This record gives sequence, C-alpha cells and structure tokens, in this order.
Amino acid sequence: MHLYFQLLIRNALLGLVFCTAIAIITFITAAGYLTEKQTEHRQLLSLVTSTILSQQTTNNNSTIHSKKISDVRKLKLFAQAISKTDNYNLLSISNKSNESIFFYDSDIEFKNKDFQFLFVNPKPISTLITTPRITIKFQLNSHTESIFLLQFLGLVFTCTFLFIFIASYSSFRRIKILSSGTVERITQSTPVKNQHLATSSVEQDIHIEPLTQLDNRSRFVQFFENNTIQGKLINFGVLTITRCSELQTILQIRGHHEGDNYICNVADIMKATIAKYPSGRLFHLNNADFASIIPNVNLKEAENYTQALTEKFNKYQKDSGLDSVAYTGLVYFDQSNPLGELLALADTGISIAQTKHINAWFSQKDIDILQDPNAGRGNQNWRQEIDSVIDNQRINLLIQHIKPKTSNCKVYDEIIARFLNSNDEILPTVSFIAMAEKLDKIVSVDKLIIETAIKEISNKKTPDHNFGISVNSRSIHDEHFIIWLERRLLRAPDIGLKLIFEITEDGLKQNINTSKCFIDMIHRAGSRITIKGFGVGLTSFKFFRDLKPDFIKIDSTYTRDIDEDTNNQYFLRLMIDLAHRLSIQVLAESVENKQEKLMLEKLFVDGYQGFYIGKPEHW
Repeated sequence: MHLYFQLLIRNALLGLVFCTAIAIITFITAAGYLTEKQTEHRQLLSLVTSTILSQQTTNNNSTIHSKKISDVRKLKLFAQAISKTDNYNLLSISNKSNESIFFYDSDIEFKNKDFQFLFVNPKPISTLITTPRITIKFQLNSHTESIFLLQFLGLVFTCTFLFIFIASYSSFRRIKILSSGTVERITQSTPVKNQHLATSSVEQDIHIEPLTQLDNRSRFVQFFENNTIQGKLINFGVLTITRCSELQTILQIRGHHEGDNYICNVADIMKATIAKYPSGRLFHLNNADFASIIPNVNLKEAENYTQALTEKFNKYQKDSGLDSVAYTGLVYFDQSNPLGELLALADTGISIAQTKHINAWFSQKDIDILQDPNAGRGNQNWRQEIDSVIDNQRINLLIQHIKPKTSNCKVYDEIIARFLNSNDEILPTVSFIAMAEKLDKIVSVDKLIIETAIKEISNKKTPDHNFGISVNSRSIHDEHFIIWLERRLLRAPDIGLKLIFEITEDGLKQNINTSKCFIDMIHRAGSRITIKGFGVGLTSFKFFRDLKPDFIKIDSTYTRDIDEDTNNQYFLRLMIDLAHRLSIQVLAESVENKQEKLMLEKLFVDGYQGFYIGKPEHW
C-alpha cells in the first residue's frame, strides 16, 4: 500500500503541473479575447450613439431647452436598453459638464452579482463623442466567458486526476502481480530451480554461445544427463550433430566476419527447422558443430527433420555461392546409452554423410560399430572416396590472387584445390584433407594437386604469372615425396620456376632437418618457399634465416582488424622490418576491408590476399 501512495503522489504532482500550465494558457487567451471584444464594442457604441444624437439634432423646430431634455431622455433610454442586453459591469454616460446622464454599476445594483474571473475582466474604457460632447465609460461583463472557463478547467482537472488514479492503480497492480509471482515461483521451486536462481548472471553467460545465443556444450551435457540419464523426462529420442563444413575455408578466403555470418545463418536455419518440434532443443557445441536433441521420437521421424535441414542448406548454398553448407549425423538413444558413445556414432554418421552428396545426412543405426575399431564405416567410406578421387583425378583447381603493393613486388596467385565425388559434387575440403591425413593418404593427395597444377600451368601458358601450392606438413617430411617432387620439377624446369610451395610454420618445426632438406631441394629446382600462418608460433628469425624462405604470409589473427589494434600494428612493424632485412617478402592474408588494407600499406606489406582483394575463381 505504501508503494501505491508513492505512485499516486508522484503522478498527482505531475498532473497538477500539467493542469496549472493549461489554466495559465487558458486565462491568458481569455483575457486577450475579452479585451479585443471590448475594443470592438467601443467602436460599435460610438457609432450608435452618434447616430442617435445626429438624428435628434436635425429636428431644429423646438426650443434649445426641449432639445436638451430630449437628448437626455434618448440617451437614458438607450443606456437602459443596452445595459440589460449586453451585460455590463459598468456603464456611465456624462455630458461636457461632467454631469451624469446615466450610471450603472453591477456592484451597486446587485447584491448577488454574476460570477466572474476578475483577472480575466478587461479594464474599463471610455469613448468621447464630440458633437454634442458626450463621454461614455463602460466595462463589459465576463460572466458567460468565466462560466465556460470554469467548466473547461473543471473538465481538464477531472480527466487528469482520473487518469492519474487509474494509472497509479494499474501500475500498483502490475507490480503486485509480478512481486507475488516471483515470490510464488521462489517458494514453490525445486532444489534445481533454487540453485539456478542463485546462479549469477556471469555464470549463466558461461553456458551461452555469444555468437548464436544458443546453449553451449556444457549446457548440452548438463541437459542430457539431467533429463535422460538421471531423470525420467526423456525416455528415448534422437541425437543429431550438424557440422558446418565450409567454416575453415570461409575464414581463410573470405575472412572472420563472413565466417560469423555463415555460422549465424546456419543457426537461424536450424532454429526455424527445430521449432516444428516443441520439445526439441538446439545447442552450439563449438565453432562448427551444432547438436539437436529431439525427445521421444523414433529415428524415422527424426530423418524428416534432417531432410528439411538439407533442403534449406541447399537453398542457402545456392544463394551464397558456397561449395557446401553442413552435414548431419543421426543416432537413436535411450536411457541406457552413454553420451560419449552417442557422440562417436553421430560423428561417424557425419563422416559417411560427407562422402555421399552435398549437405547430406546419415542415420547411424549400427551401434556395434564402436566395439570394433577396425570396422569404422565412416573411415571405410572415406578411404574408398579418397582412393576414388586419386585414381580418377577428380579435382578442380581455383585461383585466388595476391595483389602486390607495387609493380616492383613479384608475388603470385594461390592455387586452391576442390575434390569431387563420383557424382561430380564437391566434397567438404577440410574433412577431405583431415581424413586423408588420418588414413595416410595425404601424400598421394598432395601429389595429385601438384601434378594437376603443373598440367594446368603448362596448358594455360601464362609466362608472367607465378603460382602458389599448399603442401601438407606430413608430405614435406616424407623422404619418398621429396624425391618424387624433385624429379617432377626437374622434368619441367620452366614450370618449376613459376611455383611457390606454401608450408605452415608449425609443419616446419616438426623436424628442422627434414624441413631444411625440403627447402634446399625446392631452391635447387628453381622454385620458392612461403611460410604461411606466420607469427602464431613466434619462431625466432634466426630459424628463418637458416631456412631462407622467399615469402612469409602473416597469419589472419594479426591482420584481422589491424586498423584498430595498435599492439598488432607495433608487432607487425617489427616483423616486417626484420623480414625485409633478410630479403624476405611479407604477404598478408584474410584482408577483409579497405581500412585493413590501408593500414597494411602503411606497414609496408608487400602483398595482400583476402576476400576484399579478390574471391577464388575458376582457372
């Protein structure tokens, strides 16, 4: 109740201020109106009086005395008539000798005079008629206007304070309902809810992915254990894992902001699709993976969900120009299945889906597969797919340009490989490379890329262009690969002069001796070396002075938002200066906008690569 009176008093004060302002404006307007009305009435009164006297003056047959008597009588009759009809507060008529002909004063004539606002009434005014000399003094009555003002202001005050009372009561009821509801929820909550209410907002933020605003992996594990393993809310259901296949490629080629947009778009698609299942829950496990739990449905019904995802992913892929969007693995569960086993099965389902068609899904029904590590269906499918790509040379090459700072800087165009399945659909590149490494096929994949690139360069006949080819770290430490590559370059010495082989800084540090052997061989063959991802490992420049690379490509973590990061600007300025002292050209990748490029120019970077410079294009 105390709160209600506080609201009422506050609103009443505001209402009083409002009504006072309205009253002042109204009184000022009314006073001006009455003053103008009295001025107009003086003109009318002068005209009528002059007319009466002039008519009397024209009849000059009587004596002067009778004429004066007639003037007085006429004026009295006129004054008596208008004093009754026009409602005067004061009406006085006198001659040139200041003798009163007619006098009317409402204060004298009436004991109960009319209601009037005194500060609205106009002041008495006089008018003079020269022939004969007559003075008329009057003040109009404002009774009618005062009654109207009183009614108007009464209505304003009544409506205002009625509104104040209703608004205060409504606010009080709303606060009371919210307060009582909060108390009721607190008193009736379970121990789990009490613990949740006691959790601080900072702790709650730990369970939310900031980019997509979805529950994260820790919340996913908590939800599964509380509702499936320990609880009885979910007896059975389907778990799906959806993996965004193009994230790494987008980050490398288009940049960080495009990568965020990609993840958010996938999240929006999944939110809209799972909304058809009221009890379904969506989680963002990590950068590229989403998990869905659809309780109390069978595997066949859940396949409708993943099929709807595939259709929407296909549409998004067509609109965005991506090679693929995401792949999904499904697995059925009940209260007897541990979460780790389910995640492994769903991951295997993704691996199999990636070997099928673009944005495919796979329903993993074989639970016994995990008991035999040599019987991995996902690995088996990938092994067959990779062998098929290598044997049939199903590979496409794209080109992404590196823009030199000046015409004197000799840079190159990077070759980007895309792999095709038997239906000529693009396989997810990151997954393909990862599985090739896992299955010891990466050396053969690198040979395929290099061989295809050499043939394309030979066919295109572009004498003024140089081309960069990325080589896996495992390949540069493979003795047989080094021997094969040296012989292949020696068979095409003109093309070898055009090639720049890109290797990672981490890959070089795995074995310094074999790395130096590989780089020496490349230089003997007339080709050059780029160390990409530079700066992540903070390797000393003595290491690079010994290896003698031709280019270093700065990692995107340094170039991203370089125009705003003064610490990275200082660090890059030192790196670029030292690199130039060693005759090493410096390239910047993942340049996303004009501001970043302009800052990199000021830091004397020799070349730029990224989505702002140019998209990958077909060769």
